[in-house]
Amino acid sequence: MDPGRLLFVLLQYLLPQHLVTAVVHWLARIEQPAVRRALIRGFSRLYAINLDEAAEPDAEGYRSFNAFFTRALRPGARPLGGGPLALASPCDGTVSERGSIDGERLLQAQLAAKSRWYTLEELLGGRERALPFVGGEFATIYLAPYNYHRVHMPLAGTLTGVEYVPGALFSVNGATAATVPRLFARNERVICSFDTAAGPLAVVFVGALNVGSIGLVGYGDLTPRRPRTALSLPPPSPPPHFLKGAELGRFNMGSTVILLLGRDAVAFLPRFVAGASVRMGEVIGECRGR
Repeated sequence: MDPGRLLFVLLQYLLPQHLVTAVVHWLARIEQPAVRRALIRGFSRLYAINLDEAAEPDAEGYRSFNAFFTRALRPGARPLGGGPLALASPCDGTVSERGSIDGERLLQAQLAAKSRWYTLEELLGGRERALPFVGGEFATIYLAPYNYHRVHMPLAGTLTGVEYVPGALFSVNGATAATVPRLFARNERVICSFDTAAGPLAVVFVGALNVGSIGLVGYGDLTPRRPRTALSLPPPSPPPHFLKGAELGRFNMGSTVILLLGRDAVAFLPRFVAGASVRMGEVIGECRGR
């Protein structure tokens, strides 16, 4: 690793990650016009943001930088392809890794000399929650700052539980994933579990440095939390059913989504590989019904 990237990773061990993130959380929600405009214009120039797909195409229409960052898509911008068992990408982003779960291990990063792994139990915060996915399939998608930041259902499913697992807030970009052991299992995360026509499905929202909060439909913002202790949030009664493509939640800055499916539940498409760019709604695999 080059010295610049190594320094970036080392600094994250020294930074007060939650304090820095709290400052970003506050700054992103300032509605004062001069601050709001400066943040939105600077970010738009830096990342060449295109608002053609946005429900609100005028940058002046957003009350804060966070509202701009988590902007909705206009209706019809992302038509869903395939049939009921076609697995849709839950978000825009870049595929970090995808493949079969090796027993209970998930690949974090493939390096020249070695690979980094972490376990289902570490990721999901419990042995019982890990069991349905042993030997199954996973996909890790990284959302860069310029991506659309709402997360949608990859399949129709009924919510069976939500778990908040506290943790660190390392960056989740490629340099950090290649360097920090068990990155996705040590960062703060929110785990949504579903029952679907293809069996159990988990959508894992992984927090990161400067991710001011993770919000879920029906629950509001689940992070930041005080105190930062593990929490189980059972679904309301009756449990909500989400259609494929329905909005599930959002990141209030960039981060990572991990999909988990059971053994033999899905065959990913050949083009859905590490390094590929994906857009929310596009078909990334074909599931097998139960």
